[in-house]
Amino acid sequence: MAKAHILGYPRIGEKRTLKFAQEAYWKGGLTAAGLQEVGKGLREQHWQKQKAAGLDFITAGDFTFYDHVLDTALLFGAAPTRFGFSGDNAQPLSEQDYFALARGNAAQPAMEMTKWFDTNYHYLVPELTVETRFTIQAHEFLARLDEAQAQGHPVKPVLLGPVSLLYLSKAKGVERLDLLDQLAEQYALLLRELQQRKIEWLQIDEPILALDLDDAWLKALERAYAWFRGARPKILLSTYFANVARYQGYITNLPIDGVHIDLVRAPEQLQPWLNALPGHWVLSAGVIDGRNIWRNDLDQSLALLQAAAAKLGERLWVAPSCSLLHTPVTLAHEEQLDAETRSWLAFADEKLLELSVLVRAINQGEQSVAKNLALSRAAIASRRQSTRVHAAPVQARLAALSQLNEERAQPYAERRKVQAASLGLPLLPTTTIGSFPQTAEIRASRAAFKKGELAQTLYETAMQAHIAHAIQEQEALDIDVLVHGEAERNDMVEYFGEQLAGYAFTQHGWVQSYGSRCVKPPVIYGDVYRPAPMTVATAQYAQSLTTRPVKGMLTGPVTMLQWSFVRDDQPRQLTALQLALAIRDEVDDLQGAGIEVIQIDEPAFREGLPLQGGEWKHYLEWAVRAFKLSASVAHDSTQIHTHMCYSEFNDILPAIAAMDADVITIETSRSHMELLDGFGEFAYPNEIGPGVYDIHSPRVPSTAEIEALLRRAIQVIPVERLWVNPDCGLKTRAWEETRLALINMVQVTKALREEFAAD
Repeated sequence: MAKAHILGYPRIGEKRTLKFAQEAYWKGGLTAAGLQEVGKGLREQHWQKQKAAGLDFITAGDFTFYDHVLDTALLFGAAPTRFGFSGDNAQPLSEQDYFALARGNAAQPAMEMTKWFDTNYHYLVPELTVETRFTIQAHEFLARLDEAQAQGHPVKPVLLGPVSLLYLSKAKGVERLDLLDQLAEQYALLLRELQQRKIEWLQIDEPILALDLDDAWLKALERAYAWFRGARPKILLSTYFANVARYQGYITNLPIDGVHIDLVRAPEQLQPWLNALPGHWVLSAGVIDGRNIWRNDLDQSLALLQAAAAKLGERLWVAPSCSLLHTPVTLAHEEQLDAETRSWLAFADEKLLELSVLVRAINQGEQSVAKNLALSRAAIASRRQSTRVHAAPVQARLAALSQLNEERAQPYAERRKVQAASLGLPLLPTTTIGSFPQTAEIRASRAAFKKGELAQTLYETAMQAHIAHAIQEQEALDIDVLVHGEAERNDMVEYFGEQLAGYAFTQHGWVQSYGSRCVKPPVIYGDVYRPAPMTVATAQYAQSLTTRPVKGMLTGPVTMLQWSFVRDDQPRQLTALQLALAIRDEVDDLQGAGIEVIQIDEPAFREGLPLQGGEWKHYLEWAVRAFKLSASVAHDSTQIHTHMCYSEFNDILPAIAAMDADVITIETSRSHMELLDGFGEFAYPNEIGPGVYDIHSPRVPSTAEIEALLRRAIQVIPVERLWVNPDCGLKTRAWEETRLALINMVQVTKALREEFAAD
């Protein structure tokens, strides 16, 4: 009998219960005990849903109050030593100390954060030093496991594997692999404890197998898992996001009992794995998309699975491709989606049911689920045949792309002269990334407007008041290039998607980006185009309030693609080019309205890079083309900015330079400007604004901290090409801390400006 299971379930709750509990705790409105009670309730709901769907295992250990990588590091005693927390494993960290690692405290900045592979989820980067000593601190992990076992259903815990944990960490003064044996030994001790609790199966995730690994890291797998030959549960090694068949020789030599493979991203790896699978292993087939929200083509999945079932029998497990962390929780509350679009979708809860149908079809025959299969076929046919999906004018415009100039009229060196004369900016110009605090008043106005309780004219008046306030604050702070603050924007992708054709929107389709930060990706179901200008009136209004330049703020085509749930019926690059044409039209209208500085944000540019190097060239070609297509309509005097979020940029710097933005801003404060080094070594030719303070933390940076970072930047990039700015937008911060941080930023900048101008 084939078995059904999942690799992980969304943590946040159907209506972002976890987010609101976290934020209430941080503000003092919820006790630590109250926060723990919320977490317990969510875990019980998640396990009960899996049980009700008939899954053969309840997956436990996937819940976290902030981040699973952080939790795994703490599970093995690897709290950063700079926070001074005791290594004593008698008690877990308090809630206050736990969140200090993620958000910083008065004494220490937060741990560095970066993207989880090619997703929009951010994990906290473990910090390893010569002082790191791994010790089991499994009290909380085991207590949650006990909760799950109390439900009386077979429990499958999940752990991030030891090799992936080390690979995803940053080490100073020590080589990561030098710590492998002591870490693996602690994992082995935990595995013995799990066996004593009568756990039959343990899922160990080694997601780094999706990457290009050198021999040292591949051999590290054998070295680490050699520690697991003693008493332990059976081990399912979980991989996802890529084809891992090329590593079969390493994986099949491990002392494990099964492997999970992603057959959504790489269906071609099924047959090689069927041929190579050791005789006693299970194969977990990830046939349901854990990264997107389209309803599964059950017939197509069954065709894949039946061949595997014929060979494997009860050794076949069926699963989503990866953890359902990356999908919204349920369609149950989506009352405003039209019936046709809703029928095309499946969120996490619906994917549980799809799993159940597939396994019943394999075990009991297709007749046992005939009604479910018929509904699936009807939905798939509806989407394929819908007249809403394709727009002839969009197709015609794509066909005529060769007639457009996809390059700026003049090279950067010439544009810079024109822009310097036009804008008249000082040395080390200051700016912010785009958004200012989204206050309770702003959110209340937006909610009332969406509910029809506030007339559009009154809503627009309210937003103009917030824009005027943001302009006044920036002028008082003496910032050089202003932003309008984005009070009217719910989200940098959703806001634009709402004004573009080809998009649909959910009410509760939230997914976790990091910590309490949730995003609600729009759904691209059809051809995309811009029916009307989207930001021109707002930008004009903001510019009318000041003589300083105000940036027009746009989200770039690659980020619009990456941070949406994207149609899967055409290549992604075609959708990116459609988005680029829409943004291009907006750039042209903004400069026609007198906006001299336009920022086209691409925080997801690096995120979209394929995980394996052989696929990079193709992606970078179309991603760079999409950005340039959106920006090339700009006049020489129009200064184009872009912004990129936490990422490792060094390996794609030629592509970033090829984008040819006049100014790029990047997040660098948590890495202490280390990310900037690559730009210096590459001799990045255009202007750059490395972030000088972390906006993901509520702490206000001192002038000494900002000055140290700026001086570090000046050592790497010529001062005449440096900008000064925070790491990212200030949407999630409060006005008081924002004001204080920017005061310090401007104060330091003015002092350095005088110093270097004198030189």
